[in-house]
Amino acid sequence: MPDLLLELFSEEIPARMQAKAAEDFRKGVTDRLVDAGLVYEGAKAFVTPRRLALWVQGLPVRQPDVKEEKKGPRVGAPEKAIEGFLKSAGLASIDQAVVQPDKKGDFYVARIDKPGRDAIQVIAEIVPEVIRTFPWPKQMRWGAASAEPGALTWVRPLHSIVATFGPETEEPDIVKFEIGGIVAGNVTRGHRFLAPDAFAVKRLDDYTAKLEAAKVVLDPARRQEIIQADAKNLAFAQGFELIEDAGVLAEAGGLVEWPVVLMGSFEQSFLTIPPEVIRTTIRNNQKCFVLRDPKTGTLAPKFILIANTEAEDGGTKIIAGNERVIRARLSDALYFWETDQKPLPGYEDKGKPLDQRLAKLRALNIVFHEKLGTQGERIDRIKKLAREIAPLVGADADLAERAAELCKADLMTEVVGEFPELQGLMGKYYAEKQSENASVAIACEDHYKPQGPSDRVPTDKVAIAVALADKIDTLVGFWAIDEKPTGSKDPYALRRAALGVIRLVLENKLNLNLLTLVRDPDLLAFFHDRLKVQLRDQGARHDLVDAVLALGASSPPPGGGRSTAKPSGGGDARSAPEDHPTPALRADPPPPGEGGSPSRTHGTQDDLLLITRRVDALAKFLATEDGKNLLAGVKRASNILAIEEKKDGKAYKGKPDPSLYLSKEERELATSIVLVRDEAAKAVAAEQFEQAMHAIATLRPFVDAFFDKVTVNVDMSDRRENRLKLLNEIREATRAVADFSKIAG
Repeated sequence: MPDLLLELFSEEIPARMQAKAAEDFRKGVTDRLVDAGLVYEGAKAFVTPRRLALWVQGLPVRQPDVKEEKKGPRVGAPEKAIEGFLKSAGLASIDQAVVQPDKKGDFYVARIDKPGRDAIQVIAEIVPEVIRTFPWPKQMRWGAASAEPGALTWVRPLHSIVATFGPETEEPDIVKFEIGGIVAGNVTRGHRFLAPDAFAVKRLDDYTAKLEAAKVVLDPARRQEIIQADAKNLAFAQGFELIEDAGVLAEAGGLVEWPVVLMGSFEQSFLTIPPEVIRTTIRNNQKCFVLRDPKTGTLAPKFILIANTEAEDGGTKIIAGNERVIRARLSDALYFWETDQKPLPGYEDKGKPLDQRLAKLRALNIVFHEKLGTQGERIDRIKKLAREIAPLVGADADLAERAAELCKADLMTEVVGEFPELQGLMGKYYAEKQSENASVAIACEDHYKPQGPSDRVPTDKVAIAVALADKIDTLVGFWAIDEKPTGSKDPYALRRAALGVIRLVLENKLNLNLLTLVRDPDLLAFFHDRLKVQLRDQGARHDLVDAVLALGASSPPPGGGRSTAKPSGGGDARSAPEDHPTPALRADPPPPGEGGSPSRTHGTQDDLLLITRRVDALAKFLATEDGKNLLAGVKRASNILAIEEKKDGKAYKGKPDPSLYLSKEERELATSIVLVRDEAAKAVAAEQFEQAMHAIATLRPFVDAFFDKVTVNVDMSDRRENRLKLLNEIREATRAVADFSKIAG
């Protein structure tokens, strides 16, 4: 079967656009091929800085023939209706139609045979359409024809198009089309400097081999492999280790067609700068790798750059040019680093350097959000909340408050101004420089974490307290002003903040009453939704999560659910208007027993750790034979109750009357329920969920015997009602651990 080879050859495509462009090219062509009935065996896209290429394997030579039926008007319909039908169906007379009988009367049907066209003709229509509608983020016009209506636009000037089609055993045909004055052919060019001459190509293997000979590596993955291997080998040969960087690797692979690895150096004196700053400077400005001295584990005054040519001088001039730029950038970074450690002009009386930056942040009244006040007011809220959370996670309250006070101060430093991605990390360095407690310094860096599913979770107790306070303040604030995530929109990353809280709680095994902190049942429900996502991602069954969460949400803490107090930072009407109050993150923790105690006075539904432990215990229980059989019995009881309660219009609750038990199965079931309920309740209260499941499992033989020997719907109404109440007792006893009605199976 024939293969299709396409190449769009242009000026340099920005590296950040290349991967998506290759996928868009593949999808744009193959989707249209399938829509046209040209089903293929495989397709692969390639991209270099100067070309997009696509290989589609195993296409048919022609479209399949298509038979269509078009229903027309009734026999005897008005002449105009007949004429319209003939025109739309392409028939010369009504005699060419078929009469189809129907219960409402006979009607005309046109049976149309549409022969398929040659695939090469269809491709010649598809490719220009893909090119004209290509979804580049930015496009440009060029040349004399650029001002003409409908002129071709592309990310960079498009120079030539390769389009060949044919089987492996034959000379491929050129797919004939023209777009923007460019006529498709079979000619391309190699490396801009090393092999600029044009050459003809046939199919993929011929195309890639000739490109390789012309100093172009077509496959971006292979270019990255070459860069990675050559960089490691060069570093090792010089006695260093490459610090791998996936971002630099991907971007460098998108900047070159023929990667050549070279090594440069910079002055040893720059190594006084924090290594992350050096790495960020070199990465951001020159897309280069940094190296490590394996003897010391510290950065070496060396870097690896990727050139796009084999220079006659061995790369000496290229290295020198990169060294000049890196030296200048590192000089700037060193100046920023040293300046940040000095007193801030105008704020010298405000304490240590970070305190001075914090004072400047407050003085400038930098707005966090127009409805939530300034950054300074937000810091005050985080301080108070961190102090409240500290004893709940085993942290020192004074240290947590100090860390919360300093955690945003590095936003006003020179280094973070130049490299925003280093915020938090630089706060740690500056806190260490001014001799803050080690936990305070760690919290300055870690309070943003975790920022994603693969990000590290803080383990220092002070850092945990501040990280929780930071995220909870964000969630509570935006919930209060009704800026919740909707659908796929989440501009303030609130889902990420909630997942961050969940990971902090679960991975540090923290028992926290979230409702006493967030004070909003709706926000607690949002945490439940995020927890379900998290547990499902870890392999937990969604129905088991639902079964545990269905036990009922916690009651709001004393004083009601959502607070209407203003921010504890003291915002004015402009920063926290009365119609959108920020929930209070209390200035002073309430005494034990008034909502702030770590005791779980509101149940376990706001304790994420206990929820996960219940789900885990339930999963293990249901994997046993006792669990499976008991589930079947409980669901049977629940189904009977649901049917009878709906039919009778009332709920069968309350205690059964022992005097109405006629069989030993009823009495034994009733006795076992009392024992199980008490034992399970004690186990749950002690947070021994597997023990609670074991207690529930002892019900199984009594439930089985009851359904085997006892008829529930008997003629005597008092006994029927008593037995329905006994079924309700089964349901209520198992609800000590989960709502079994939510479990599938």
